[in-house]
Amino acid sequence: MDENHLGAFLRARRAGLTPRDVDMVSHGTRRVAGLRREEVAVLAGVNADYYTRLEQGRERNPSPQVLDALARALRLDGDARTHLFRLAGGAPGAERSVHTAAGVSPALRQLMDGYPHTPAFVLGRTLDVLATNALADALFTPFDPADNLARMIFLDPAGRHFYADWERAAQAAVANLREGAGLDPDSPQLRRLVAELTGQSTEFHRLWSAHGVRGKSRDAKNLNHPEVGPLALTYQAFDVRDAPGQQLVIYHAEPGSPSARALGLLGSLQATRRRTEAGPPGCS
Repeated sequence: MDENHLGAFLRARRAGLTPRDVDMVSHGTRRVAGLRREEVAVLAGVNADYYTRLEQGRERNPSPQVLDALARALRLDGDARTHLFRLAGGAPGAERSVHTAAGVSPALRQLMDGYPHTPAFVLGRTLDVLATNALADALFTPFDPADNLARMIFLDPAGRHFYADWERAAQAAVANLREGAGLDPDSPQLRRLVAELTGQSTEFHRLWSAHGVRGKSRDAKNLNHPEVGPLALTYQAFDVRDAPGQQLVIYHAEPGSPSARALGLLGSLQATRRRTEAGPPGCS
C-alpha cells in the first residue's frame, strides 16, 4: 500500500505548533489547531504550493536542503529530523536498514547472562522482547506475557501500576515505535501491532496520531514491582551492530541505594523460584 507517510508526519507536527511557538503573529480566525500550511512554507522559505504538494503526497522527492529547512521550521529535534529524512527516502549519514534480525545470537545471550545483578534484555524494532536475562525475567513477572513493551504498557492491566509515571512510559514507547517505523513504515509486523493497539487503546491512538519521535538511548525509569516495591532505575540502550534493528537494553540502580538492594532481593526470589521449579537434584 502506497501511503503518504511523509505528508502525515508533516501535518501532525504542524498541528502541534502555534504561531507563538515559532515567534509568528497570528492573523485571522483559526479553524484548526496548529500552524497553517502557508506559515510553515514561510518559515521554511519554500513555495506554499510546493509545501502543500508535499503534505498531499503529490511531491515525494524533496531535496536535503528543503528537508533541513522544514526541520528548522517545525522545530524538530535530532530524532525527529532523522525520521523526516528517512520518510523522504534516506537519513543523512546513515544507511537505511529495514529488516530486523529475528534471532538473538548466542554470544549476546551469554553477554546478558554475565550481568546477574542488573536486568538486561534485547528489543526488536517494534519493541518485541526478543531475549532476557534472569533478572529481566524477574522484573517483568507482573506481565503475562512479557512479549512486547508496547502491549505491556497499553494492553496489560499490570502496566498501569508497574510504570510509576505511566503517561511518560506510554509517550516514550510510542515515540520509539515511530522512530523504528521511519526505517520501514510499511512493515507488516508494525501494521499489525499498530492496528491491534489502536483498536484496543484510545491512549495509544492519541499518541500515535501526534507523530512524536524519539530513539532509545538513556533515561530514568521509576517502576513498582509487586514483590520488592519501588525501583528507581536508569537504562542504557545499545544498537546491536551485527543484528540491525535490535537493541540491548540494560537497567541499573545507583550502587548501595534502596533500589539496588531491591534488585538484589528480586534476583534472590527469582533464583529460589527456579530451584523450586527444577525440583530436587537428580529429579527428571
